[in-house]
Amino acid sequence: MKNIKKRLKQGETVNGCWLNLGSSLTAEIVGLSGFDWVLIDLEHGAGSEKDVLSQLQALESTPTAAFVRVESADAARISRVLDMGAAGVMCPKVNNAEEAKKVINGIHYPPFGNRGVAKMVRATGFGVNFDQYYAESKENILGIIQIETVEALKHLDDIAAVEGVDVLFIGPADLSMELGIFGQFNNPIFLDAVKNIVNAAKNAGKATGILFFNPDDYKKYHDMGIKFIACGADATFVADGARAMAKKLNDFRYEL
Repeated sequence: MKNIKKRLKQGETVNGCWLNLGSSLTAEIVGLSGFDWVLIDLEHGAGSEKDVLSQLQALESTPTAAFVRVESADAARISRVLDMGAAGVMCPKVNNAEEAKKVINGIHYPPFGNRGVAKMVRATGFGVNFDQYYAESKENILGIIQIETVEALKHLDDIAAVEGVDVLFIGPADLSMELGIFGQFNNPIFLDAVKNIVNAAKNAGKATGILFFNPDDYKKYHDMGIKFIACGADATFVADGARAMAKKLNDFRYEL
């Protein structure tokens, strides 16, 4: 596995983005572009579980680590993407420590969790590397818990204290909507929530993450202590590039 978890523990900042088109080709393009990690999105992305496999295969030969956001904390959903070779799992809308523990239980093998054991899967080289994978999985697999609700804000310290939770990841859109200030990311209410999340993670020795779409926000969030940073998505990159090119061509046409 690629060493994102180790790098976070060492205090390094790691940069990533979303993959929401379900395409192995855009996954490979993004994986070769210089990001430390990518997040394959099964919650809101266009791809299915079958598409996750082809994206993981495409990313294997790139320097970029691949995580998957599952749509629920169901253990079968979590173990399935890990068996395919995901380097970690993100779970949305975790409200309290009990829900966080459910996610972590699905991520890790006994005795630490309750992930089902299967040797003949892609993550273990179809049985060739199972012993090594099993021995190193607890240290390598990243557990990412999304903080997106007002309820979660009430239990930040308890969530952060759960062993196996490595990153408290802020979902700005959902969190700002829950706070009644949708999209107001400079609102003091939102910024106070971010600070509280960062402090809870820091006090527990964990990292904080966030997704934003304006790269100019990088310094603001990094200065707040956020080290697991995501900006943009493959769909955004394609859309922005296509719109920019169409505009240029249309501008030239109108000048003729």
